[in-house]
Amino acid sequence: MKTHIASLTVLCLAVALIPASAQVLYDNGPINGTTDAWTINFGFITSDTFTLSANSMVGGFNFGVWEFPGDVVNSVDWSVTTLENGGTTLGSGTASGRNLTDVFISTNQYGYDVDKITVTGLNVGLVGGTYWLNLQNAVVSNGDPLFWDENRGVGCGGSDGKGANCPSMSSESAIGTIYSEAFTITSGGSTPEPGSIMLFGSGILGVAGVLRRKLF
Repeated sequence: MKTHIASLTVLCLAVALIPASAQVLYDNGPINGTTDAWTINFGFITSDTFTLSANSMVGGFNFGVWEFPGDVVNSVDWSVTTLENGGTTLGSGTASGRNLTDVFISTNQYGYDVDKITVTGLNVGLVGGTYWLNLQNAVVSNGDPLFWDENRGVGCGGSDGKGANCPSMSSESAIGTIYSEAFTITSGGSTPEPGSIMLFGSGILGVAGVLRRKLF
């Protein structure tokens, strides 16, 4: 009897602690890290469009950054709008703490660290269509500038490098149209809160009671 309950407990806790995997809803191409990058703090706002093919629940996004060596991103303000850093705001917030991770990738030829930033916890419901992702007010550990990696987008071509085939339009608040940046938009996915784990525990006890009635 004790062996059955112990096995059931381990199984339920394992299920409770498995995070729901985030699905990529939009991909603007891989992190480049060698061409250029655009400031997302010190008053500057960088914006890129993304297109959803169907109604979706946006749970987060990933993007590439250039950092001064030794810096770590502590927070970044984000918003999803219907126009370039304007129109109707459909979601906004500050990503920090458990909703933001900073993973080092490499050091580029200019001496900057190239990192991947993952933001979760958005929970923004959007109908199929095109929207703007705006990043600003980033805070890094040493108070330095932070730059959103420019990759010029998947399929971008043409003599100006911004070509008609680019999947994303982009802009910077001080100068206007720029080359597009490295980012993906993802669906929801997170580990359960402690309350959820407690509910699993209640379930375990309930099932254990049923087993006891059946076995004895």
